[in-house]
Formats: sequence, structure tokens, C-alpha cells
Amino acid sequence: MTMQTKSTRVMIAMSGGVDSAVAALLLTNQGYDVAGMTMKLHGENESERQGGCCTAKDIEDATHVAARLGIPYEVCHFEADFAGCVIDRFVFAYEHGATPNPCVDCNRHLKFDKLYALAAQRGYAYLATGHYARIEEKDGRFYLLKAVDQTKDQSYMLYALTQEQLSRTIFPLGGLPKTEVRALADGAGFVNSQKPDSQDICFVPDGDYASFIEKYTKKNYPSGDFVDTEGKVLGKHQGIIRYTIGQRKGLGVAFGTPLYVCQICPEENRVVLGGNDDLFSTTFEAGELNWIAFDTPPATFRAKAKIRYRQCEQPATIAILPSGRAKVTFDEPQRAITRGQSVVFYQDDYVLGGGIIL
Repeated sequence: MTMQTKSTRVMIAMSGGVDSAVAALLLTNQGYDVAGMTMKLHGENESERQGGCCTAKDIEDATHVAARLGIPYEVCHFEADFAGCVIDRFVFAYEHGATPNPCVDCNRHLKFDKLYALAAQRGYAYLATGHYARIEEKDGRFYLLKAVDQTKDQSYMLYALTQEQLSRTIFPLGGLPKTEVRALADGAGFVNSQKPDSQDICFVPDGDYASFIEKYTKKNYPSGDFVDTEGKVLGKHQGIIRYTIGQRKGLGVAFGTPLYVCQICPEENRVVLGGNDDLFSTTFEAGELNWIAFDTPPATFRAKAKIRYRQCEQPATIAILPSGRAKVTFDEPQRAITRGQSVVFYQDDYVLGGGIIL
């Protein structure tokens, strides 16, 4: 995005990682009036965790970077908002047989809602983050594009951005490879220049979602039947929160042939198992849609659709239903289309929009 004036005020969301640190460095070097802000998302006990992101060490690292750059810096408390907008939605999804993406929810409801509003309230012209994505303005419309370094592209996580949000957001890293970002951090003497990227959900750093949900809700989730695709009982599962579509390991039951979770039925408290071929399908519906490339999408259009962060997008036909939902039909069957995950639509590098798989 082209800088308007050298006094333009920008709030940079600083996670304590190398990406947001270098984003702050670039903005400062370009003459922006920059201030750093870290969202504190967890209670005191949570902040002492050693794994995941958003820890006390991350705040310490962000503080160091801000001091190194000579920019104002503060920590803002969003614990209650995070619990309500991200953790509660995460738990609700698993309890209802879906597999959520809390990072999408965090971007949508925290960074580009709560933090964005705070930045505007304090008179900042822009909110910046260390995401790998690009924003382009053309004929009065703002478009979201993939990052130049497509091995780090995070546009999938940002499909919920509105026109107003895109117009006041800066992604300084969108045109850089990760190797250059680390080199810039090294050159600036940042303490976190070689800090590993976080791979975990920040509030479940050990990856044990079921234990987290049980502790958070103080509930015990009842066992129920594993059944095959014909409804024949195969054994007992240990609570539907422990399973996701495509799962093979950790079923807790030995079978004579490899079986995978093909469907989760919370109403009947059943988990349907099948072979690998049973995981493939071509059609699904999506809701909670947000469109970036147009105000109103065509009734039917062709695009490439991506159904999980680490998947390459695949050719599909998208039809808008009378309900406002989108019916997505892939050209070729796709494996483990999972309710609760996001689907994002692309035309070349451009994000057309996206929604939640139903």
C-alpha cells in the first residue's frame, strides 16, 4: 500500500515473533509513525505456558523489539473477548461434530475487529500485522492477494476482511520471502530473529484438544458407537470431541483393515468409520460467507477452492443458493471435506471470498 504522508500513524500488532517484528521495522524505515501493541489473550496461568504463541516470553520479545526500534509499545487485555469469540466457538464446534479453525476466528473477531476498532479509536490511520498477504487497490475496490512467498502465504486465514478493513490495513511482508525477513531481523539485532514459527493453536500448545475441552467445560463427554457406513456397530468411541474427519490414528479400537473417521453424528453420538475411498466427495455447502472481490457474487462462477490451510486450491463451480449459502462442486473428488473448516475461493492470486464448510 502506498504511504500517504510521512506522519501517517500505524498501529502494528506485535505477537513477539519475527514476522511482526520485521513488519514494524519496515514501517518505521518507511517513515510511518508506528506504535506497537500486543494482544494479551490468556489469563495469568496461561501466559506462563512455554509452548504455542501469546506467552509471557512473546510479550518480552515484543517489548525488546519495540525498544530497539524506539517506538511506543503497550499490552492490551483481550482475555474476555478471546474466550468468548475464539475459545467458546472452538468448544461449541467440537461438541457439535465440527472441526473449527480458531486462527481464522482470531483474525476475524480479535485482530480485525477488536484491535482494529481500538486502533481507529486512538486515531491510527492503519492497522498493520506480520501476515504474509498483499492488498491491492483498483478502481476504488480493495483486493486481497496471496503473498509473493507462497510457501508462507496466509491469505486463507484472512478471507473475512471487509472492504473497510482492507482499506485501512497494511501487510508489510506480502512481497518478501521468509529468508529475507529473518535476514532483516538479524541485521536489526532483534532477539527473536531466529525464533521458530508457532505451529500450534495458542491455547492448546500440546495439541490435546479433547483434554483442553474437558478441562475448560468441566464436562465428561459420553462414549458412543463406532459404526460402519451401513450402520453396523464396530465398537465404542470415547466421546465425539476426540475425532475429526479423516482421522485414522487414536481411534482406540483395533480393526482388521485401516479405517478412517468419515462422519461425526452428534445427535446420535455416533462416529462413522469407513475406508479411504469413503472420504472422497465433490460437493458441499458453505455459510457465513464474506466476499472481497465483489459486493454481490455471480449466481454461478468458476474459481479454485481451498478447503484447508495446507491444501492447494482445486478447480470448482460455485453456485449461490436462495438461502445465501454457496454450493461448491469440485471438478475432482476431494479428500476429507470437513465441517467447520473454512473454504476460500481464488482467481489466480486474488481472494474472491470464503466461508465456513457446513
